Amino acid sequence: MATAATKVVEVVFEWEGRDRNGKQIRGETRAAGEFQVLSALRRQGVSPTKVKKRRMRSGRKIKPKDIAIFTRQLATMMKAGVPLLQAFDIVGRGNANASVTKLLNDVRTDVETGTSLSGAFRKFPIYFNNLYCNLVEAGETAGILDALLDRLAVYMEKTEAIKSKIKSALMYPISVVVVAFIVVAVIMIFVIPAFKEVFSSFGADLPAPTLMVIAMSEFFVKYWWLIFSCLGGGFYFFMQAWKRSEKIQMFMDRVMLKVPVFGSLVYKSVIARWTRTLSTMFAAGVPLVEALDSVGGASGNSVYAMATEKIQIEVSSGTSLTVAMQNTNVFPTMVLQMCAIGEESGSLDHMLGKAADFYEAEVDDMVAGLSSLMEPIIIVFLGTIIGGIVVAMYLPIFKLGQVV
Repeated sequence: MATAATKVVEVVFEWEGRDRNGKQIRGETRAAGEFQVLSALRRQGVSPTKVKKRRMRSGRKIKPKDIAIFTRQLATMMKAGVPLLQAFDIVGRGNANASVTKLLNDVRTDVETGTSLSGAFRKFPIYFNNLYCNLVEAGETAGILDALLDRLAVYMEKTEAIKSKIKSALMYPISVVVVAFIVVAVIMIFVIPAFKEVFSSFGADLPAPTLMVIAMSEFFVKYWWLIFSCLGGGFYFFMQAWKRSEKIQMFMDRVMLKVPVFGSLVYKSVIARWTRTLSTMFAAGVPLVEALDSVGGASGNSVYAMATEKIQIEVSSGTSLTVAMQNTNVFPTMVLQMCAIGEESGSLDHMLGKAADFYEAEVDDMVAGLSSLMEPIIIVFLGTIIGGIVVAMYLPIFKLGQVV
């Protein structure tokens, strides 16, 4: 009766010993157990004095940026002629994130036991999506893995750069709003009550703005715990619902495309990612219909993910890519024209790449301009809130001075 072969998990052992000349040496060896390490060292003429399993440091969460850096390093080493398994060892040992090191060791073990590189990556879909695995598989099939890894690294670097710029553009106003709320809360809880005690000795009617601010302060003092809990809990549950609910994702993605100022930035970044992804897939030799499987999700917007599904259906039935894109009514005229030229000239990947370059440059320009645009808006915002509170609290003093 045949039994299924169990997978042998290898780990890294650190060892110390003496060579044939009695010189103290040390090193590392991958093996399934300590006995294999001792046997291998003795065959090499090394008398081991110490062998221990290398302790893995607790690593932080693996981010897409970590995968992009790994892809660039692997592409560089393969272009230099370094064997695949050795390249994995070098990249894994040199990584500061222990979680990445463990992931690469697991992938390396699968490849070493006969699994293809794309097959090993597919076992970790959280870190290597379909687009990544499809490009690696195309490189393995065509025998141009180093070139495809280089193209994939460029794609990931550009995609991560756009994400970083979008986050930096949104972070400034968000941080200002948070700081403004904290400042207002401190004023309401600690400063206004002190003014209230002073005003109570006036024995006169207070202006309506002052009464309104005092009433808000009393509410803050009495229910500050409820306000902070509701805001914090509401924000947390909203973000969780955004991640898990397709309806909320669709709604928010539509809203993000229409928000004043920032909507244009999100729109251009989505177009840049969509065209860059399709250009990379098509240049790698992936058939158009198959390439569209990964393009929609890579765009980062559910509106374009659904549009891509419609495009894929129409293209598979014989419609040209340009016409199918035009029917969705979500692509700018320039992209449609460049796709039409690319289809006619047989250089679709090149024209899509040019479109991606254009919109990536547009994103760069918008992010650079947003900081100067947001400064006066934020100043007016803060001035209205803080200045309004200050004026409301000093109105009684002004009136008292007029009476005197």
